[in-house]
Amino acid sequence: MVAMNRIPHNWFFRSGIVVHFFLWIVIAKSTVAFAAPDEGRVVADLQALYDFSESEGDIVHDQSQKDAPLNLRIADLSAVKWIDGGLEVQKPTIIQTVDSPARLIAAIRNSAEATIEVWCQPNNTKQAGPARLVTVSKNSSERNLTLGQDGDKFEVRLRTTRTSTNGIPSLPTPARTAATNLTHIVFVRDKSGATRVYVNGKQVATGNAKGDLSNWDSSFGLAIANELSTDRPWLGTLHLVAVYSRALNQAEVLQNFSEGANGRPSPEKIAERQHRKAAQFFETSVAPILARHCLECHDSSNHENGLDLSKKVAAFRGGENGKVIIPGQSAESAVWVSVEADSMPHQRTPLSSEDKATLKKWIDDGATWTLTEIDPAIYSHNGTNQNFVQRLTIDEYIETVRSTVGVDIEKEARELLPADLRADGFSNTAYNLAVDLKHVNAYGQLAEEIVSRMDVGQFVKRFSNRRKFTDKDMNDVISKVGKWMLRGPIDEREIYAYLGITTTVASAGGTFDEAMGLVVEAMLQSPRFMYRIEGQRGNGSSVRVNEFELASRLSYIIWGGPPDEELLKAADEGRLTGEDVVEQASRMLQDPKAVQQSLRFVSDWLNLNRLQNLSPDVSRFPKWNRQLAQDMRLETLAYFEDVVWAKKLPLSALLNSQVTFASPALATFYGLSQPTGEKSRHEFARYDLSQVSGRGGLLTQGSVLTVGGDDASMVTRGLLVMHELLRGVVKDPPPCVDTTPIPTKPGLTQRSIAMQRITNATCGGCHSKFEPLAFGLEKFNGIGDYHDVDEHGNKLLDDGEILFPGAAAPVKYRSSAELMDLLASSDRVSQSLSWKVIQFALGRPLVAEDAALVDKVHEQSRANGGTWTSLMVSLVSSDLVQKTRTESARIQP
Repeated sequence: MVAMNRIPHNWFFRSGIVVHFFLWIVIAKSTVAFAAPDEGRVVADLQALYDFSESEGDIVHDQSQKDAPLNLRIADLSAVKWIDGGLEVQKPTIIQTVDSPARLIAAIRNSAEATIEVWCQPNNTKQAGPARLVTVSKNSSERNLTLGQDGDKFEVRLRTTRTSTNGIPSLPTPARTAATNLTHIVFVRDKSGATRVYVNGKQVATGNAKGDLSNWDSSFGLAIANELSTDRPWLGTLHLVAVYSRALNQAEVLQNFSEGANGRPSPEKIAERQHRKAAQFFETSVAPILARHCLECHDSSNHENGLDLSKKVAAFRGGENGKVIIPGQSAESAVWVSVEADSMPHQRTPLSSEDKATLKKWIDDGATWTLTEIDPAIYSHNGTNQNFVQRLTIDEYIETVRSTVGVDIEKEARELLPADLRADGFSNTAYNLAVDLKHVNAYGQLAEEIVSRMDVGQFVKRFSNRRKFTDKDMNDVISKVGKWMLRGPIDEREIYAYLGITTTVASAGGTFDEAMGLVVEAMLQSPRFMYRIEGQRGNGSSVRVNEFELASRLSYIIWGGPPDEELLKAADEGRLTGEDVVEQASRMLQDPKAVQQSLRFVSDWLNLNRLQNLSPDVSRFPKWNRQLAQDMRLETLAYFEDVVWAKKLPLSALLNSQVTFASPALATFYGLSQPTGEKSRHEFARYDLSQVSGRGGLLTQGSVLTVGGDDASMVTRGLLVMHELLRGVVKDPPPCVDTTPIPTKPGLTQRSIAMQRITNATCGGCHSKFEPLAFGLEKFNGIGDYHDVDEHGNKLLDDGEILFPGAAAPVKYRSSAELMDLLASSDRVSQSLSWKVIQFALGRPLVAEDAALVDKVHEQSRANGGTWTSLMVSLVSSDLVQKTRTESARIQP
């Protein structure tokens, strides 16, 4: 190691890197929400747009909607001809900005990313120079960025700190990519320096414009069809020119390509988008009001005064007093009249002025109703989703370290890192993954321990054989190691920061391996390692995530860990779109890491870790011990793995599959005998339950039954079924209600206690929705032992009824087995399981904006068998994973 008197141990990350890490946590405060589906062309970070819709005059107007439009002036109007949807340049002229394009230049310089898009039809394939299509430059030898035509190909010149002032070396497209046909050309440059050119939606050229854009000259001009020095004219017809301060990804390029040459929607598309806008307003603004304020009394099961506002047909039919919604006429609509007068909701807090205005606008605008049924569960989380940057959970951190550098740090990580706390039913909920000084100190200790176990020299050789301290060699090594460890390209600024470490080590006489050991140690504490950080960019519109962000989303959703080499290579080559994503997901689901991630889901979903702290009353339950609790946990995991992975059954089959896995002690506790001989990987024997009374399915396992506590509370068990399987909604009890459990006694069972609440006029409205769900589990006591009579000699029953959300009447069942079959065959349960898995996968609660996408994922999955693998493939192929809103994301302090 480097001598301690030269470089104090841990100096870099104790004094600088950790402080930098902590500052990231403190200052990143703004939020991002998932947006509605794309509408037309991509608009995020659009700096200038010309669609040539003027038809006359010498001004081409900037349609980007920026505050300072960059309008263009045609120098010689006789050289051009306005046509429908385009401008034909017939003779050499110049068309340049009226005002300085300094804001556009500054935006691109600051983002270090750019996209130029052109729809054009060249006059011929002999134009050279290259002939300028779009240029941000001064003259023929000084430029920031130029896209031009050079014979039968296109060429891009981009100035960086590593190129000439003329943007050389340039990026040409192959021969014969320029023709006299209508052509769509897009050039993109991302923050890492990677460049691509697309022609008619297909990638035709790639390059690497290394360096940064700090030397871009803000005094240069913006022009089309010629150079600023007027010596590189281009002739042909221009239909659209757009400049972005962001690198569009392939999906966005295709999105713009599909919109056509003039970028203006057809009347049919306009009508479709207006309908979509009205639908979004109803689904995200109006339906939540009805769900929270009206459906308590006016749904399919209650429908007071004959009015059901949960379904479209019923709502417009009205109630006993006639129609209550008259589209276009709020003053004639009884719903609005009652709300305006504060007489509805009855004996509840009146609607806010904002909610009233929303309801009135909706009716007056025609009362568009696009949902067959309003599901209150969709609106259990208010407003739009706040999608926080996601800190790695402890499980993800352990897997990320193992996959990235090959070190098993599980024992130390679980000892040092504060536990991840549950929120909204899961411990990976992003907004709850806070970081405090305990985390920072723990990450520092863990990074030191990880590096001490590594052969740093061998690790670095995976990426580069260079071992010199020259800037060129170290730049190469750091960029390649960083790309792997930080799950994507690192920019010049980041490389420079890590170069500071190696330079200091070199000046102190340290070795290459010592320097790289400290670099790796610093990277292990980088925000980009500890968080799943994505680009902070844009104006709030919805865009596709870039390839590396998508690779990270895929890997953490499917594996709970980082991308492997194949996935990163696909991202690097721009091969993560469409069927490529399906192919990668299918490959990844064959990996044992996918099984482990699914087991993390079921453990977190059912909160199985609570079993290690469960302490039933030993005087009532002498059979209980800690090993039995652990066996119950492993039983559920083995059962899940068998149903989902070995048998590849739909997720709903978890509710009634007639099999389980048990240790000898657990088998004795359950009264099981004669195992099949098969064993789980935990060496638990497999038992057929088809002839075992009461047992069979997830809800009859001790790990789940113990949620009811010593008294086997029907409230707790019923709410578990309602929330986790039916996604039902019920309001919290009023503060004045005594929720102390009532003990059983001779003549008084838990069921009879529950019936007292259900028949109570005050309590019954809510309790009737969930307590009967637990009646089928009455024969299982507080620790999951099965009995026909309770400890007082009272006879126990397992019949009951289940009210599925949205149904008008409950469905009766005669036994726990019938209850399990009803749940397993229910579309609602199947859908709810998909919602739960998707919530866990995304690491955030699902809100109304997500509902249509979630339902689409679920239906696609169900069409392919409803299995875990079909759900994963459908999810990662959807906009829930592939898109985000272009605002800066929040790191939770």
